[in-house]
Amino acid sequence: MEHYCRLIQRNIGLIFFSSFLLSIILLLSTLYSSNSFSLTFSQFELYDHEEEAACDLFVGKWIRDFREPIYNNWTCPTMPGLKNCLKHGKDSDYIYWRWKPDNCELPRFDPSMFLSIVQRKKLAFIGDSLARNQMESLLCLISQVETPVSKHRDADGKFQTWYFPSHDFTLMVMWTEFLVVANERIINGTASNEFDLHLDKVNGNWSDKIAGIHYAIISSGNWFFRTNYLYKGGKLIGCIYCRNSNLTDYGPVYAIKSALSTSLEFISKCKDCEEMVTVLRTYTPSHFEHGAWFDGGYCNRTQPLSESEVNLNGSSWRVRESQVEEFGKIVQRVERKEKKRLVLMDVSKAMMLRVDGHPGSHWPRIRDVSDCLHWCLPGPVDLWNELLMVVLSK
Repeated sequence: MEHYCRLIQRNIGLIFFSSFLLSIILLLSTLYSSNSFSLTFSQFELYDHEEEAACDLFVGKWIRDFREPIYNNWTCPTMPGLKNCLKHGKDSDYIYWRWKPDNCELPRFDPSMFLSIVQRKKLAFIGDSLARNQMESLLCLISQVETPVSKHRDADGKFQTWYFPSHDFTLMVMWTEFLVVANERIINGTASNEFDLHLDKVNGNWSDKIAGIHYAIISSGNWFFRTNYLYKGGKLIGCIYCRNSNLTDYGPVYAIKSALSTSLEFISKCKDCEEMVTVLRTYTPSHFEHGAWFDGGYCNRTQPLSESEVNLNGSSWRVRESQVEEFGKIVQRVERKEKKRLVLMDVSKAMMLRVDGHPGSHWPRIRDVSDCLHWCLPGPVDLWNELLMVVLSK
């Protein structure tokens, strides 16, 4: 009986959801013409028809939602084992939350609709393992409608290409830790995990490959929080956490902002990507407590944080603010007559709340290490693709 009631509720919900989603699409097509150059996070709003109030998609809270996720570890054959938290014993309670903007409803991800939006297009996630995390989420979501074909995968899974033949859609991920040129320092023949960062040179791992890309989702941040050496014009100008009295320690925020500026400047002048829509996803921090990756850090909380528990004065929020600032600068500098479009997808605060959504100890662990950086699948990271669907549907 209980199962029967759930089915009725689900069907009713689908009817209301479909009607709402159709109204959203019609509204977005009216609000934004194809000639618009850019949308910032504050400009990308939905409007509630009854209240007639603007709705910022990125300002809201997590609320309970006991609907089953669109996919699970049985229905997504491409799900990586490292993110398959339920298989490794994580309690499923973290799944039953959804992001609720303060003044409107965010449409649930619709795999069929997303594939119709990106039909005959190429979409690339450009960044580190969190960019890949979002790609893995999207792959699981849209594979519920069409099974993808793997066209390319390097040995480490850092560069992948998937193809959806029925929709002529290509999904890619391009690995770059810093967006700019980075050379790891070799000390006594051993990789040091310290890098020379050339903040004024974009990394060819992605910049040489974006010709023909229709949608580029770029992100960065987490690799800067280690010892790195900073260069501009080929000259060493300072460092991050280097403890060298002869060098200025600029800190990670400066380096992140500089690398992003170089990358956005490159995109704004790129002649091979005139029709490309660039989405900047803002920084999302890890949630390690009482240590970090290899010194006992863990994340075993079982519910999202309250807003009062989030530190908006720390380095994580300063990174987000620097990205928003740099994005605004490049939008102002680029002439509006150009066809390029830039969108800011501000997920920082939403994800700072989701301390419960990481694998933690629920993954194939190495030396009792917890993963408090990446996101479980399914999980909070699926929000990024719900937002992406709305952004791209304009």
